[in-house]
Amino acid sequence: MATVRPRGFFRGTSARKLYRLRSHLTEPLPETSLPSPYRALFAAPGSKGFSFAGFLGRMPLSMMGIGVVTMISQLTGRYGLAGGLSATIALAAAVAGPQVSRLVDRYGQRRVLRPATLVSLTAAAVLLPAAHYGWPDWVLFAACVGIGCVPSLGAMVRARWAAIYRGTPQLHTAYSFESVVDEVCFIFGPIISIGLSTAWFPEAGPLLAACFLAAGVFWLTAQRATEPVPHPREHKGRGGTALSSRGLQVLVATFAATGTIFGAVDVVTVAFAEEEGHKAAASLVLALYAAGSCTAAMIFGLLRFAGPPERRWLLGVCAMAVSMIPLLLVGNLPFLAAALFVAGLSIAPTMITTMSLIEEHVPRTQLTEGMTWVSTGLAVGVALGSSAGGWVIDASGARAGYGVPAVAGAVAVAVGFLGYRRLKRPEPRRGGTVEQHTHGERQDERPERHMA
Repeated sequence: MATVRPRGFFRGTSARKLYRLRSHLTEPLPETSLPSPYRALFAAPGSKGFSFAGFLGRMPLSMMGIGVVTMISQLTGRYGLAGGLSATIALAAAVAGPQVSRLVDRYGQRRVLRPATLVSLTAAAVLLPAAHYGWPDWVLFAACVGIGCVPSLGAMVRARWAAIYRGTPQLHTAYSFESVVDEVCFIFGPIISIGLSTAWFPEAGPLLAACFLAAGVFWLTAQRATEPVPHPREHKGRGGTALSSRGLQVLVATFAATGTIFGAVDVVTVAFAEEEGHKAAASLVLALYAAGSCTAAMIFGLLRFAGPPERRWLLGVCAMAVSMIPLLLVGNLPFLAAALFVAGLSIAPTMITTMSLIEEHVPRTQLTEGMTWVSTGLAVGVALGSSAGGWVIDASGARAGYGVPAVAGAVAVAVGFLGYRRLKRPEPRRGGTVEQHTHGERQDERPERHMA
């Protein structure tokens, strides 16, 4: 009798067997062994391993940029150069990320992520001595372009959850859990990176970020049993990019405006804290912003929704925009901290619903690329928000700077309303269904279409 190797489990199992496996994994467990839907997620074999590997691999997302700023400012005192290098990493990631993810959808995570990560690690190995020994600026910028080839680990992990729980309510909980992980990274990553670079040696923050990236990617790609099946034939037939989806275009444009909110809030909050004479408190205030989102993600993952996700998504975008209005009225740091915590409550639910919408508007064969395009929109928006916020601060002060996220929120709402009709028309071969299964299986999943 032939032995089925874990490596080929998802690739060699028939559609009907895979459906039965998901049904077995997602059936309710006794209350004594299931105190939380989050614990039930990890009944799937291999899920704990790839989730923790994804957490390690995502830490550089919040550590590398701020680590480079801290390193360069300590070594040279040139904040303009530091900001330029950080922006170069973000923009390079915005350009390279979707292309890397598109190759992942074609050829698989292991074959693509390891070479891409080696490029990023090699570039980091050039940047650190170049900064330490004062090499020409063009070398620093070239190295930062290479660092930007880092793959989007968040999209890779979410694609693995989708391969296990596609078409079930558990996928909503999985996306909520990953949003919690994202926020934990952004709460602790900058603190670790800045703390090491200032207390140990300037290169310590970026160096640890590179170590996290290597450990996370190589551990994740070693787990072949949960790797989503690549789709080279489908890509050859379609020949297009996931961004050709009209619904995805709306999501990316909206999140470019949303990223502007995030970028501006970060810069303006640091400037406001400095004006108040407590610059060091800015990290705590921004941590509360992320903590609000983390809290909302945990609660949101416990809920079940029966209505269309596009309606919840638009409500979340509106809530994010409205939450920027109190920032225009801040008079002290405690009020700012409270206002940002409340503002953070709308972030994670909107992001979670966005992932569900991507599944509806992007074919399964391009799911990873579709998720990465949204991250690209955010990255571009963060760069724009940081620049616009800094310009307003220089011209009119920190309090006026909060006008930038308020305007960006209004733009996000406008784009959301204008594109709402596109979101109501899912892609016929969207990734959130299992249309390749038998007719009976499709009938079973149809009532759960809007549950995730």
